Amino acid sequence: MSGFDENPFGEPTVDNPFADPAVQQATSGVSQAQRGLDDYNPFADQPQQPKPPQVRGAANPPQYQYPGTQNTVQPAIMQPTQETLPPAYARSGQQSQDPNVTAEFQRRQEELERKAEELARREEALKNAPYNVRQNNWPPLPQSCCFQPCFYQDINVDIPLEFQKVVRMLYYIWLYHGGVLLLNVIGGLILLFYDGKFVTFGLSIFYVFLYTPYSFLCWYRPAYKAFRDDSSFNFMVFFFMYFFQFLITMSHTIGFTSGGACGFIMAISVFNDGGTGAGHIIVGILVLIIALCFGAAACMDILLLTKVHAIYKSSGASFAKAQAEFATEFMKNEHVQGAAQQAATAAVRTQVNNMTSGGNRF
Repeated sequence: MSGFDENPFGEPTVDNPFADPAVQQATSGVSQAQRGLDDYNPFADQPQQPKPPQVRGAANPPQYQYPGTQNTVQPAIMQPTQETLPPAYARSGQQSQDPNVTAEFQRRQEELERKAEELARREEALKNAPYNVRQNNWPPLPQSCCFQPCFYQDINVDIPLEFQKVVRMLYYIWLYHGGVLLLNVIGGLILLFYDGKFVTFGLSIFYVFLYTPYSFLCWYRPAYKAFRDDSSFNFMVFFFMYFFQFLITMSHTIGFTSGGACGFIMAISVFNDGGTGAGHIIVGILVLIIALCFGAAACMDILLLTKVHAIYKSSGASFAKAQAEFATEFMKNEHVQGAAQQAATAAVRTQVNNMTSGGNRF
Protein backbone atom coordinates (compact mmCIF):
# COMPACT_ATOMS: atom_id res chain seq x y z
CA MET A 1 0.00 0.00 0.00
CA SER A 2 2.97 2.23 0.60
CA GLY A 3 3.60 2.11 -3.05
CA PHE A 4 0.13 3.44 -3.77
CA ASP A 5 0.58 6.31 -1.31
CA GLU A 6 3.19 7.92 -3.52
CA ASN A 7 2.05 10.75 -5.70
CA PRO A 8 2.29 9.66 -9.23
CA PHE A 9 2.45 13.30 -10.29
CA GLY A 10 5.27 14.30 -7.85
CA GLU A 11 8.95 14.38 -8.49
CA PRO A 12 10.66 11.02 -8.51
CA THR A 13 12.83 10.37 -5.45
CA VAL A 14 14.58 7.25 -6.46
CA ASP A 15 16.57 8.58 -9.44
CA ASN A 16 16.80 12.31 -8.36
CA PRO A 17 20.51 13.18 -8.12
CA PHE A 18 19.84 16.36 -6.20
CA ALA A 19 18.32 14.39 -3.37
CA ASP A 20 21.77 13.20 -2.40
CA PRO A 21 22.76 14.76 0.97
CA ALA A 22 26.29 15.60 -0.25
CA VAL A 23 24.94 17.49 -3.23
CA GLN A 24 22.46 19.37 -1.08
CA GLN A 25 25.24 20.39 1.38
CA ALA A 26 27.38 21.72 -1.44
CA THR A 27 24.55 23.67 -3.04
CA SER A 28 23.42 25.14 0.27
CA GLY A 29 26.65 27.27 0.51
CA VAL A 30 26.15 28.61 -3.00
CA SER A 31 22.55 29.49 -2.26
CA GLN A 32 23.57 31.35 0.91
CA ALA A 33 26.15 33.40 -1.03
CA GLN A 34 23.54 34.13 -3.68
CA ARG A 35 21.10 35.12 -1.00
CA GLY A 36 23.77 37.50 0.49
CA LEU A 37 24.27 39.22 -2.86
CA ASP A 38 20.55 39.58 -3.30
CA ASP A 39 20.17 41.17 0.16
CA TYR A 40 23.12 43.70 -0.33
CA ASN A 41 22.03 47.38 -0.43
CA PRO A 42 24.75 49.75 -1.57
CA PHE A 43 22.79 52.79 -0.29
CA ALA A 44 22.46 51.50 3.25
CA ASP A 45 24.72 52.82 6.06
CA GLN A 46 27.97 50.93 6.04
CA PRO A 47 29.84 50.19 9.22
CA GLN A 48 32.65 52.74 9.76
CA GLN A 49 36.21 51.50 9.35
CA PRO A 50 38.76 52.62 11.97
CA LYS A 51 40.89 55.57 10.72
CA PRO A 52 44.70 55.31 10.72
CA PRO A 53 46.46 57.55 13.26
CA GLN A 54 47.43 61.00 11.90
CA VAL A 55 51.09 61.93 11.85
CA ARG A 56 51.87 65.45 13.07
CA GLY A 57 54.39 67.39 11.03
CA ALA A 58 54.88 70.47 8.85
CA ALA A 59 51.84 69.62 6.71
CA ASN A 60 49.64 68.75 9.75
CA PRO A 61 50.81 70.83 12.74
CA PRO A 62 49.46 70.03 16.23
CA GLN A 63 46.70 72.16 17.68
CA TYR A 64 46.78 73.71 21.11
CA GLN A 65 43.68 73.83 23.30
CA TYR A 66 43.38 76.31 26.12
CA PRO A 67 42.68 74.59 29.43
CA GLY A 68 39.03 74.71 30.47
CA THR A 69 37.86 75.92 27.05
CA GLN A 70 36.93 74.44 23.70
CA ASN A 71 39.02 76.96 21.74
CA THR A 72 41.90 75.56 19.82
CA VAL A 73 44.75 77.47 18.24
CA GLN A 74 46.65 76.29 15.23
CA PRO A 75 50.22 77.60 14.81
CA ALA A 76 50.97 79.92 11.91
CA ILE A 77 52.34 78.34 8.80
CA MET A 78 54.68 80.41 6.60
CA GLN A 79 54.17 79.99 2.92
CA PRO A 80 57.31 79.47 0.86
CA THR A 81 58.47 82.61 -0.95
CA GLN A 82 58.92 82.69 -4.67
CA GLU A 83 62.19 84.25 -5.77
CA THR A 84 62.19 86.25 -8.97
CA LEU A 85 64.75 85.16 -11.47
CA PRO A 86 67.34 87.73 -12.63
CA PRO A 87 66.93 89.14 -16.13
CA ALA A 88 68.35 87.07 -18.88
CA TYR A 89 71.80 88.00 -20.06
CA ALA A 90 72.23 89.31 -23.52
CA ARG A 91 75.28 87.35 -24.57
CA SER A 92 77.77 85.05 -22.84
CA GLY A 93 76.84 86.11 -19.29
CA GLN A 94 77.12 89.88 -19.90
CA GLN A 95 74.23 92.29 -19.75
CA SER A 96 73.49 94.46 -22.73
CA GLN A 97 75.00 97.95 -22.48
CA ASP A 98 74.17 101.23 -24.13
CA PRO A 99 76.44 101.72 -27.15
CA ASN A 100 76.93 105.39 -26.21
CA VAL A 101 78.18 104.44 -22.74
CA THR A 102 80.50 101.83 -24.24
CA ALA A 103 81.92 104.37 -26.69
CA GLU A 104 82.48 106.88 -23.87
CA PHE A 105 84.30 104.29 -21.76
CA GLN A 106 86.44 103.33 -24.72
CA ARG A 107 87.31 106.96 -25.43
CA ARG A 108 88.33 107.58 -21.82
CA GLN A 109 90.40 104.42 -21.76
CA GLU A 110 92.23 105.50 -24.91
CA GLU A 111 92.86 108.94 -23.42
CA LEU A 112 94.26 107.43 -20.23
CA GLU A 113 96.48 105.13 -22.27
CA ARG A 114 97.84 108.10 -24.24
CA LYS A 115 98.58 110.01 -21.03
CA ALA A 116 100.30 106.96 -19.55
CA GLU A 117 102.45 106.59 -22.65
CA GLU A 118 103.33 110.29 -22.55
CA LEU A 119 104.33 110.11 -18.89
CA ALA A 120 106.36 106.95 -19.52
CA ARG A 121 108.13 108.68 -22.41
CA ARG A 122 108.93 111.74 -20.32
CA GLU A 123 110.16 109.60 -17.46
CA GLU A 124 112.40 107.65 -19.81
CA ALA A 125 113.74 110.92 -21.25
CA LEU A 126 114.53 112.17 -17.75
CA LYS A 127 116.32 108.94 -16.90
CA ASN A 128 118.40 109.07 -20.06
CA ALA A 129 119.37 112.71 -19.52
CA PRO A 130 122.95 113.28 -18.28
CA TYR A 131 123.12 113.19 -14.49
CA ASN A 132 119.31 113.02 -14.54
CA VAL A 133 119.19 116.84 -14.43
CA ARG A 134 116.27 118.65 -16.01
CA GLN A 135 117.55 121.17 -18.48
CA ASN A 136 115.98 124.59 -18.82
CA ASN A 137 113.49 124.73 -21.66
CA TRP A 138 111.88 128.20 -21.35
CA PRO A 139 111.85 130.46 -23.23
CA PRO A 140 111.96 128.04 -26.14
CA LEU A 141 114.95 129.38 -28.02
CA PRO A 142 116.79 127.62 -30.85
CA GLN A 143 120.14 126.00 -30.16
CA SER A 144 121.93 128.43 -32.45
CA CYS A 145 120.71 131.44 -30.46
CA CYS A 146 123.25 133.26 -28.31
CA PHE A 147 120.83 133.21 -25.38
CA GLN A 148 119.86 130.02 -23.59
CA PRO A 149 116.63 129.15 -21.74
CA CYS A 150 116.49 130.43 -18.18
CA PHE A 151 113.73 128.30 -16.63
CA TYR A 152 112.42 124.77 -16.65
CA GLN A 153 108.69 124.52 -17.23
CA ASP A 154 106.56 121.46 -17.89
CA ILE A 155 103.00 121.70 -16.62
CA ASN A 156 102.20 118.06 -17.38
CA VAL A 157 105.08 116.86 -15.18
CA ASP A 158 105.43 119.44 -12.39
CA ILE A 159 101.82 120.42 -11.70
CA PRO A 160 99.27 118.00 -10.16
CA LEU A 161 96.52 116.91 -12.49
CA GLU A 162 93.72 118.83 -10.73
CA PHE A 163 95.63 122.16 -11.00
CA GLN A 164 97.01 121.89 -14.53
CA LYS A 165 94.04 123.68 -16.06
CA VAL A 166 94.42 126.69 -13.76
CA VAL A 167 98.16 126.96 -14.40
CA ARG A 168 97.58 126.80 -18.15
CA MET A 169 95.00 129.57 -17.84
CA LEU A 170 97.55 131.71 -15.98
CA TYR A 171 100.12 131.04 -18.69
CA TYR A 172 97.65 131.95 -21.44
CA ILE A 173 96.62 135.16 -19.67
CA TRP A 174 100.29 136.09 -19.40
CA LEU A 175 100.66 135.56 -23.15
CA TYR A 176 97.51 137.61 -23.69
CA HIS A 177 98.94 140.50 -21.65
CA GLY A 178 102.09 140.42 -23.76
CA GLY A 179 100.05 140.39 -26.96
CA VAL A 180 97.95 143.37 -25.84
CA LEU A 181 101.10 145.33 -24.97
CA LEU A 182 102.46 144.65 -28.47
CA LEU A 183 99.14 145.77 -29.91
CA ASN A 184 99.47 148.92 -27.81
CA VAL A 185 102.85 149.58 -29.45
CA ILE A 186 101.15 149.38 -32.86
CA GLY A 187 98.46 151.77 -31.64
CA GLY A 188 101.13 154.20 -30.36
CA LEU A 189 102.85 154.03 -33.73
CA ILE A 190 99.58 154.86 -35.50
CA LEU A 191 99.00 157.80 -33.15
CA LEU A 192 102.56 158.96 -33.84
CA PHE A 193 101.81 159.21 -37.56
CA TYR A 194 98.33 160.63 -36.85
CA ASP A 195 99.10 163.53 -34.49
CA GLY A 196 102.89 163.51 -34.30
CA LYS A 197 103.07 162.84 -30.56
CA PHE A 198 105.89 160.54 -29.50
CA VAL A 199 104.86 160.06 -25.84
CA THR A 200 102.38 157.23 -26.35
CA PHE A 201 104.65 155.32 -28.71
CA GLY A 202 107.74 155.66 -26.48
CA LEU A 203 105.95 154.63 -23.30
CA SER A 204 104.29 151.69 -25.06
CA ILE A 205 107.73 150.29 -25.98
CA PHE A 206 108.88 150.83 -22.39
CA TYR A 207 105.83 148.94 -21.09
CA VAL A 208 106.54 145.95 -23.33
CA PHE A 209 110.12 145.56 -22.12
CA LEU A 210 109.22 146.21 -18.49
CA TYR A 211 105.88 144.55 -17.81
CA THR A 212 106.30 141.41 -19.91
CA PRO A 213 109.27 139.95 -17.98
CA TYR A 214 108.00 141.54 -14.76
CA SER A 215 104.68 139.73 -15.00
CA PHE A 216 106.37 136.42 -15.77
CA LEU A 217 108.84 136.64 -12.89
CA CYS A 218 106.68 138.35 -10.30
CA TRP A 219 103.33 136.58 -10.52
CA TYR A 220 103.38 133.70 -13.03
CA ARG A 221 106.47 131.93 -11.68
CA PRO A 222 105.29 132.27 -8.04
CA ALA A 223 101.93 130.79 -9.06
CA TYR A 224 103.72 127.95 -10.88
CA LYS A 225 105.85 127.21 -7.80
CA ALA A 226 102.85 127.52 -5.48
CA PHE A 227 100.88 124.84 -7.32
CA ARG A 228 103.98 122.71 -7.86
CA ASP A 229 105.23 122.72 -4.25
CA ASP A 230 102.01 123.63 -2.41
CA SER A 231 103.80 126.72 -1.09
CA SER A 232 101.82 129.25 0.92
CA PHE A 233 104.60 131.83 0.60
CA ASN A 234 104.48 131.72 -3.20
CA PHE A 235 100.70 132.03 -3.05
CA MET A 236 101.10 135.23 -1.02
CA VAL A 237 103.61 136.64 -3.51
CA PHE A 238 101.26 135.80 -6.38
CA PHE A 239 98.26 137.51 -4.78
CA PHE A 240 100.16 140.70 -4.07
CA MET A 241 101.83 140.96 -7.50
CA TYR A 242 98.80 139.86 -9.47
CA PHE A 243 96.63 142.48 -7.79
CA PHE A 244 99.26 145.06 -8.76
CA GLN A 245 99.08 143.73 -12.33
CA PHE A 246 95.30 144.19 -12.23
CA LEU A 247 95.68 147.83 -11.20
CA ILE A 248 98.14 148.48 -14.04
CA THR A 249 95.78 146.86 -16.56
CA MET A 250 92.88 148.97 -15.30
CA SER A 251 94.97 152.18 -15.77
CA HIS A 252 95.78 151.08 -19.32
CA THR A 253 92.11 150.42 -19.95
CA ILE A 254 91.20 153.92 -18.83
CA GLY A 255 94.00 155.34 -21.02
CA PHE A 256 95.01 158.59 -19.35
CA THR A 257 96.32 161.32 -21.60
CA SER A 258 100.09 160.97 -22.13
CA GLY A 259 99.91 157.73 -20.12
CA GLY A 260 101.37 155.58 -22.86
CA ALA A 261 98.29 153.36 -23.30
CA CYS A 262 95.54 153.39 -25.93
CA GLY A 263 92.59 153.41 -23.56
CA PHE A 264 89.06 154.76 -23.65
CA ILE A 265 90.07 158.35 -22.88
CA MET A 266 92.56 158.26 -25.72
CA ALA A 267 89.92 156.86 -28.09
CA ILE A 268 87.43 159.57 -27.08
CA SER A 269 90.05 162.26 -27.63
CA VAL A 270 90.75 160.91 -31.12
CA PHE A 271 87.04 161.01 -32.01
CA ASN A 272 86.64 164.54 -30.59
CA ASP A 273 89.74 166.21 -32.03
CA GLY A 274 87.75 167.57 -34.96
CA GLY A 275 89.46 165.56 -37.64
CA THR A 276 87.74 164.68 -40.87
CA GLY A 277 88.03 161.88 -43.32
CA ALA A 278 88.00 158.10 -43.17
CA GLY A 279 91.49 157.95 -41.58
CA HIS A 280 90.23 159.81 -38.53
CA ILE A 281 87.47 157.24 -37.96
CA ILE A 282 89.78 154.27 -38.57
CA VAL A 283 92.34 155.53 -36.03
CA GLY A 284 89.61 156.06 -33.44
CA ILE A 285 88.23 152.55 -34.00
CA LEU A 286 91.71 150.97 -33.66
CA VAL A 287 92.38 152.80 -30.39
CA LEU A 288 88.95 151.76 -29.12
CA ILE A 289 89.67 148.08 -29.95
CA ILE A 290 92.94 148.24 -27.98
CA ALA A 291 91.05 149.76 -25.04
CA LEU A 292 88.54 146.90 -25.16
CA CYS A 293 91.42 144.38 -25.18
CA PHE A 294 92.85 145.98 -22.04
CA GLY A 295 89.39 145.83 -20.44
CA ALA A 296 89.05 142.12 -21.28
CA ALA A 297 92.48 141.48 -19.74
CA ALA A 298 91.40 143.26 -16.53
CA CYS A 299 88.23 141.15 -16.34
CA MET A 300 90.20 137.92 -16.80
CA ASP A 301 92.67 139.07 -14.15
CA ILE A 302 89.99 139.49 -11.51
CA LEU A 303 88.33 136.19 -12.42
CA LEU A 304 91.58 134.23 -12.17
CA LEU A 305 92.50 136.00 -8.95
CA THR A 306 89.20 134.90 -7.43
CA LYS A 307 89.63 131.33 -8.68
CA VAL A 308 93.17 130.95 -7.35
CA HIS A 309 92.12 132.43 -4.00
CA ALA A 310 89.34 129.85 -3.71
CA ILE A 311 91.86 127.06 -4.38
CA TYR A 312 94.22 128.61 -1.84
CA LYS A 313 91.52 128.59 0.85
CA SER A 314 90.48 125.00 0.10
CA SER A 315 94.09 123.72 0.28
CA GLY A 316 94.44 124.61 3.97
CA ALA A 317 97.13 127.25 3.43
CA SER A 318 97.42 130.20 5.80
CA PHE A 319 99.50 133.30 6.47
CA ALA A 320 101.24 131.62 9.42
CA LYS A 321 102.33 128.78 7.16
CA ALA A 322 103.64 131.31 4.66
CA GLN A 323 105.68 132.99 7.41
CA ALA A 324 107.15 129.65 8.47
CA GLU A 325 108.07 128.81 4.88
CA PHE A 326 109.66 132.22 4.40
CA ALA A 327 111.77 131.81 7.53
CA THR A 328 112.88 128.35 6.43
CA GLU A 329 113.74 129.41 2.89
CA PHE A 330 115.43 132.55 4.15
CA MET A 331 117.70 130.59 6.44
CA LYS A 332 118.50 128.07 3.69
CA ASN A 333 119.78 130.79 1.37
CA GLU A 334 123.54 130.55 0.87
CA HIS A 335 124.04 134.30 0.86
CA VAL A 336 122.07 134.68 4.07
CA GLN A 337 124.03 131.89 5.72
CA GLY A 338 127.32 133.47 4.61
CA ALA A 339 126.28 136.87 5.94
CA ALA A 340 125.17 135.33 9.24
CA GLN A 341 128.49 133.52 9.61
CA GLN A 342 130.43 136.67 8.90
CA ALA A 343 128.37 138.64 11.40
CA ALA A 344 128.83 135.95 14.06
CA THR A 345 132.58 135.81 13.41
CA ALA A 346 132.86 139.57 13.65
CA ALA A 347 130.91 139.59 16.93
CA VAL A 348 133.16 136.88 18.42
CA ARG A 349 136.29 138.73 17.38
CA THR A 350 134.98 141.93 18.90
CA GLN A 351 134.20 140.16 22.14
CA VAL A 352 137.66 138.56 22.25
CA ASN A 353 139.32 141.88 21.56
CA ASN A 354 137.36 143.53 24.32
CA MET A 355 138.31 140.80 26.77
CA THR A 356 141.96 141.00 25.71
CA SER A 357 142.09 144.74 26.01
CA GLY A 358 140.45 144.57 29.44
CA GLY A 359 142.99 142.03 30.64
CA ASN A 360 145.88 144.19 29.49
CA ARG A 361 144.53 147.09 31.50
CA PHE A 362 144.78 145.09 34.67
